[in-house]
Amino acid sequence: MNYHSKTRLHFALVLLLGLVSGIIAYPQITWFPQSVAWLEENFKVNLGLDLQGGIHLEYKADVSQVPGDKVEEALSAAEAVIERRVNAFGVGEPLVQRSSVGTDNYIIVELPGVKDIEEAKKTIKETPLLEFREEAGEEAQKQIDDENTANQAKAELVLKRALAGDDFAALAAANSADPGSKDTGGDLGFAAKGKFVDEFDTVLFDENFKAGTVWPKLVESQYGWHIIKKVEEKGEGDAKEVRGAHVLFPKYTLDQIPDLKYKSTGLTGKNLKSASVSYQGQGMGSPQVALQFDSEGAQLFADLTRRNVGKQIAILIDSQIVTAPTVQTEILDGQAVITGSYTISEANALVKRLNEGALPVPISLESQQSVDASLGSEALRQSLFAGLMGLAAVAVFMVFYYRFLGFVSVIALVLYSAMLLSIFKLSGYTPFSITLTLSGIAGFILSIGMAVDANVLIFERTREELAYGKNVYKAIDEGFRRAWPSIRDGNYSTLITTFILIGMGTGFVKGFAIILTIGVLLSIFTAVVLVRVALRFLIGQWAEKRPWILLPPGKIYEND
Repeated sequence: MNYHSKTRLHFALVLLLGLVSGIIAYPQITWFPQSVAWLEENFKVNLGLDLQGGIHLEYKADVSQVPGDKVEEALSAAEAVIERRVNAFGVGEPLVQRSSVGTDNYIIVELPGVKDIEEAKKTIKETPLLEFREEAGEEAQKQIDDENTANQAKAELVLKRALAGDDFAALAAANSADPGSKDTGGDLGFAAKGKFVDEFDTVLFDENFKAGTVWPKLVESQYGWHIIKKVEEKGEGDAKEVRGAHVLFPKYTLDQIPDLKYKSTGLTGKNLKSASVSYQGQGMGSPQVALQFDSEGAQLFADLTRRNVGKQIAILIDSQIVTAPTVQTEILDGQAVITGSYTISEANALVKRLNEGALPVPISLESQQSVDASLGSEALRQSLFAGLMGLAAVAVFMVFYYRFLGFVSVIALVLYSAMLLSIFKLSGYTPFSITLTLSGIAGFILSIGMAVDANVLIFERTREELAYGKNVYKAIDEGFRRAWPSIRDGNYSTLITTFILIGMGTGFVKGFAIILTIGVLLSIFTAVVLVRVALRFLIGQWAEKRPWILLPPGKIYEND
């Protein structure tokens, strides 16, 4: 492939990159009307707290009781637990991050769009995601029995109405608890003997049960009480099929309603110090889950096990039962073991879930702040307006001073902005989602200035080479070669600073540094690759015959 063919191929790739970036960054101005709505809905820039409004909370973590070599692990676990809790709000891009000031450790929580600060504090600090419950006993069973008695009585009344000739389909639609047949008037379709539970089957195929009639008694099965109607029948002997209909009134058991079967004990995740995998015997047996409680939890657990020997204790996370072991003996040392038919992976998964439900270190609220969204919205509008005005002023200057070279740089800056905005949007589909803040916008605008600076260096070197009589192609290559050391060193020094800010900074400072880092890396790519490809393709022999498009009059020198 010759030089010109390579140039055309590279330019085509640049155009493709620009097209894709433009569609993602600015879907509302594309010519794909069917895709616009989907793009605008799914590819959005995540806005930070200062642009959207919300709540800012700062917690101090007490690690005084944590061994020195375990502090980092404990803080990471606490951060993960809090992040799990704030996700319950369902907000987009909640921020949970750690910071350190001297020997003090903090966890910062930002919830964009959330207004109820008291509810946020309660969810983060007080909500017991992990809890231990005991069997409710006779009180719960009585409640279940009362519910079943009421359902049976209601079934008797509906049966009388059905026998009196009321519309069976209407009775089923209004009263049946069977979702599979309720909307079809209780109709079960044709079925051979043996399809239904024994109690139901016996009645439906009774020779004395005539088609078109309702069975005169309630039929009780494991599912509840049935009012049965035989609609029609066909076939004889073993080939006989019956079309039936029914109205079902449910019969409940405690196992079906965990919230009734188990009651709260006051023992929650705040009392669990840790959960870990251990093994029965001398390390050769089945895996089991070991629990370690704090002093308060040890006492609560001792009382709990003392009164529940031979009974189950349910362990719940987010109101869902993860396990319900049976207490074998009273436990006084604050340590418990959950045994069962666990595989190693199942035991590890359970340990992970248990540890996620409990904060490993105490936290205390140090500061709180509600951010007004209107301020953020106005600041965003003004920042974007200032950025656009600045970009327009730079574009006018570049075109006026560098002529065609400046025009190419303006196109490159537009492509640069589209690519950067596309990166912001696409980051939401990665573990490294970028949230745009006011400080981030400042970093974005600054990175544009650095991209322009790189173009200025390249164009000045290129014009110098043209002024000394070199042809266009050689001047462009030499201009880039001479400008690269200055561009490299300037941007590398900036990146060193931004890396330090990312590693040591927090909040807005870190956000500024992240966006500036991305902007600097992208500006290097834009200036060194995209602009070079564009110039090689757009400027050819015709430019040599029209030097005024590249240099001011009187700046062309003879080549010595």
